[in-house]
Amino acid sequence: MAQERVLITCPPLLRSLEGFRPLFEARGIAITAPTVVQTLSVPELVKLVPEHDGWIIGDDPANREVFTAGRAGRLRAAVKWGVGVDNVDFAACRDLGIPIVNTPHMFGGEVADVAVGYVIALARHTFEIDRGVREGKWPKPVGISLAGKQVALIGFGDIGRNVARRLLAAGMRITAYDPAFAPDATMPAVEWAIWPSRVEEADFIVVTSALTPSSRHMVNGEALGRAKPGVRIVNVARGPIIDERALERALGSGQVSAAALDVFEEEPLPAGSPLRGHPACIFGSHNGSNTIDAVERTSRLAIDKLFEFLGLR
Repeated sequence: MAQERVLITCPPLLRSLEGFRPLFEARGIAITAPTVVQTLSVPELVKLVPEHDGWIIGDDPANREVFTAGRAGRLRAAVKWGVGVDNVDFAACRDLGIPIVNTPHMFGGEVADVAVGYVIALARHTFEIDRGVREGKWPKPVGISLAGKQVALIGFGDIGRNVARRLLAAGMRITAYDPAFAPDATMPAVEWAIWPSRVEEADFIVVTSALTPSSRHMVNGEALGRAKPGVRIVNVARGPIIDERALERALGSGQVSAAALDVFEEEPLPAGSPLRGHPACIFGSHNGSNTIDAVERTSRLAIDKLFEFLGLR
């Protein structure tokens, strides 16, 4: 019988792979660990995936073409590392008989911590102060207090609820936008509305939702035009939820006073993006979930699920 082979294309797991390698070696599994900055391309995946029995997926374009090629080869099962599944064609897997799952509810606290850090940074201009001090200046920009400010929270799943708990503790008021909204008895103060109703009340728009056909470009020119002048925006979810062209225009006009973006419509952020030149923007690298603790528990879960699919537990 041929040796089992597993392909790993998830950067956080790849970076910590040495700690998990004994789990694979104990089962006689060979690992393929390509160099991945963010994702591999479809042609690269079409070539690699069929050579493997299992695949731990990152943010790669895991589409029908890739899975069809995999099924024609050795691919028997896959696991999407992490929570977001917008890059994975689950319907194709179902049609092709490829078992697949993701690893939900892994990063709520970690991503929420980053979101709150961005809220504070935008409120108190900490990024502007840091840049000024590095340049030999001593800036004193006037910020705003968090207590009493209104947050439009797009998404009220695991991440959104963790964000809400933290912002409520800071004395902020929250309106949540989520078609699956369910009241949380631990947070009765969180109100619910249909987007973009009441967006004109918001001092902050914080995006934590999944990317779906209905959430794509939810934060668009129309919504931003209705928002309170000077609104601040945080996105720790998926880039395409915000129409970046509309955001660029709103930043230019001052309708949006500042934005903190951990994710973008195209990743990495293109060198020519006008957002790069805007002084009131803070950027991340789609890294909100990346802590030692979260990577370890998610990687263990992903590996365990794949072993179960392959009958190797």
